Amino acid sequence: MSHENHTAAPLMNFPPELRRFDLRNGFDPAKIHSFAEAGGWGIGGYLENRAGMYTASHFGNRRTLHMGLDIWAKAGEPVFAPLDGTVLYTEWHSRPGDYGGTLVIRHELDGSPIYALYGHLSRESSQKILPGKAVKSGERIARLGREEENGQWPPHLHLQISIRDPGSADMPGVVDPADATEAAILYPNPERLIGPLPGTDFPLLNFRRLSHDE
Repeated sequence: MSHENHTAAPLMNFPPELRRFDLRNGFDPAKIHSFAEAGGWGIGGYLENRAGMYTASHFGNRRTLHMGLDIWAKAGEPVFAPLDGTVLYTEWHSRPGDYGGTLVIRHELDGSPIYALYGHLSRESSQKILPGKAVKSGERIARLGREEENGQWPPHLHLQISIRDPGSADMPGVVDPADATEAAILYPNPERLIGPLPGTDFPLLNFRRLSHDE
């Protein structure tokens, strides 16, 4: 997926500064929760090998490579459609460690269909919007869920895209690192759907003006 002709509307109401989170060396949910509730924003995660983070039984012992992009922010923050699209699937995944409120929307990018999963939303977000609904670029589609409804994670958006129709409101958010090459083709970097970020020419290509979580 090339970076030309980037026309996505802002995915969220991004502040002037975001912190880049690198969770390859540990995950402290209490710290991230406090950071978000204090108004902080974080971003990162595509192709991170997050060993030890995914402990729920449905992950197994080898699925640690993260295939989406996480945007950490306060519960209730709105999420907007980056491109025109059609809602295909909605679901509230209630078990701990799962996606909570989830939408899958079919968009077109560079003339080809892509299937975007928006996860860890509020339960209401997965129930108010129905499959078949057409959405416009910039239209509010959801809000971030609280921990008790988003799979028991600190509030954040999990954004993941697939080049194939997943068939339901689900995609494997983490995979076995041994499957990295194939998974990166099926689930390419979703950064083009973020829209413009403050202080950057294009999402994640230039973090010089963003503060890093060392």
